[in-house]
Amino acid sequence: MTNRRDFLAVSAGLVLTPFLPGAAFAAGGATQVVGVYRRSVGDITVTALLDGFLKIDPKVLTGYDAATADKLLREAFLAAGPIDTSVNAYVVQTGGKTVLVDGGAATAFGPTLGKLGAALGAAGVKPEEVDEIFCTHLHPDHIGAFTTAEGAAAFPKAQLHVHEADAAFWGNDANFAKAGEMAQNFAKAAQRALAAYKDRTILVKDGATVAPGATVAHLPGHTPGHSGLMVASGDASMLLWADIVHVGPVQFQNPSWTIPFDVDQPLAAKTRAKTLDMAASDRLEVAGAHIDFPSFGYVAKAGAGYRFTPSRWDHQL
Repeated sequence: MTNRRDFLAVSAGLVLTPFLPGAAFAAGGATQVVGVYRRSVGDITVTALLDGFLKIDPKVLTGYDAATADKLLREAFLAAGPIDTSVNAYVVQTGGKTVLVDGGAATAFGPTLGKLGAALGAAGVKPEEVDEIFCTHLHPDHIGAFTTAEGAAAFPKAQLHVHEADAAFWGNDANFAKAGEMAQNFAKAAQRALAAYKDRTILVKDGATVAPGATVAHLPGHTPGHSGLMVASGDASMLLWADIVHVGPVQFQNPSWTIPFDVDQPLAAKTRAKTLDMAASDRLEVAGAHIDFPSFGYVAKAGAGYRFTPSRWDHQL
């Protein structure tokens, strides 16, 4: 069984190439258009923003079985080996408020990321127009754009909402005194973001309101305070579930497969299974930080696991 202590210990010797800058990424090739896509949830508008992508090899997943993974990748028309994995953030516009959900990776993981600023610009959102920031958790690929290169707040008027358990965990140096360099760097990045918004940080719990129709859904395991944002208006609802799934082509069918960056892997697997079951049972539209952009879709039972069906393109909001 892996818990947060095991995560910190394992990180001392963990070398996970897909998450490291430099040789892990190839910057060549043609550049795609800026990734921006809007979807309506009742009277609320949710805009997906593509920060870029990183490569994740399914082999890093705990529980990985080569034959099973290769079969699922083939069925998804993907080659075996590392796959391009989106890093998504969102803007939720509700009740006169503009809420940024997560901030991408900036320069943390190489040149295939850091496109959030361009996406925000294409969406017509200026930094000074962001009223609230909801941080699903304090991992580097979710907080990169929160601060400038000098460490100042990049969104001058926004309040930062973060679950109290995540702020307590990543903000405590004692938790990382014996951890590896990677975990220590994660903590430093989290502390940098918290420091930039120290006078306007709101520590939240499950069920807290971030803006009208947008409430916190605590989904622990990936990190202690890992949370989604439930968006609801009238009869419509959507769960922005953050990192419930990292490698969709294999994890939807195998929810027990966890990633080494899950601070508490057994709890992460339990939360994933519970969330997938809820989404399938309630026919709830979801969106995830690491589902292929634009990431909106539905979950359905499929044998012993689940399958993901992307939402149809919205021609009109």
